Amino acid sequence: MKSYDAIFFDLDGTLLPMDLEEFTQTYFGLLANYLNMDPKVLIPAIWSGTKAMISNDGTMTNEDRFWSVFSRFMGPEIRAREPEFAQFYVTDFHKAKAVTGENPLAKAVVELARKQAGTVVLATNPLFPRCGVESRLSWIGLKPEDFDYVTTYENSSFCKPTADYYLHICRTLKLDPTRCLMIGNDLREDGQGAAQIGMTVHIVTDSLITHDLDLKDWPHSTFAALADLLA
Repeated sequence: MKSYDAIFFDLDGTLLPMDLEEFTQTYFGLLANYLNMDPKVLIPAIWSGTKAMISNDGTMTNEDRFWSVFSRFMGPEIRAREPEFAQFYVTDFHKAKAVTGENPLAKAVVELARKQAGTVVLATNPLFPRCGVESRLSWIGLKPEDFDYVTTYENSSFCKPTADYYLHICRTLKLDPTRCLMIGNDLREDGQGAAQIGMTVHIVTDSLITHDLDLKDWPHSTFAALADLLA
C-alpha cells in the first residue's frame, strides 16, 4: 500500500459493523425511554437538530447548532436536562450494542494504520458528543486515545459529506489532504466527501451504503481484507 501521512477511519459501519437504520431506531427508542419522553415528540426534534448539524456552516459548533434547534422544538427548559443526555450515553446507550456487529479486527487494524502513517484520525460524522463516541468505540475494544484526533459534536462545525468537514481536520492537524487516506463504508459521506479535497479513499463493504453510487468507482474490500492491505 502507498504510504500516507495520515489514515482516517469512519466509525459506524466501518470499524463498528451495523445496519444504520436499525441502530438509529434502537438508539432513539432507548433515549426516549431513558428520558421518559414521548418518542413522537422527542424523535422529530432530534432529527431537526441533526439536520441542522448536517447543514452547519462553520459559524458555531455542531453542539451549539443542535441545542439551539432542539430547544426551539422542545422548549428552552430542555437545556436544564442536558446532563441527563450525557448520562444516557454512559449508561443505557450501551444497550444499543445488541444491534451492532462484532469486529475483533478493529483494534489490530487501527494499530496497523499507526505503523503505516504518523497520524490516525477517527473521522466519524460529528453528530454525537464525545461520551457517545467513546461508548461506541468501547464496543469494539477501542478508546479515543487510540487516535490522534476524534471528531465529535463539541469540536466540529461541519459534517460529512461536505469538503469543509475534511478540510477542518486537515488544517487542524496541518495535513496535506493528498497525503491522507480515508477508510469508510459510505460512498457519499466517506467517498465523495473526502475525494473532493484530494484524499485517497478506500471503501469497506461489510456495511456498505451506496446512495445509488457505483462501488466500482472506488477501491474497496471487506474489513478483513483491509487488514491484509495495511499489514
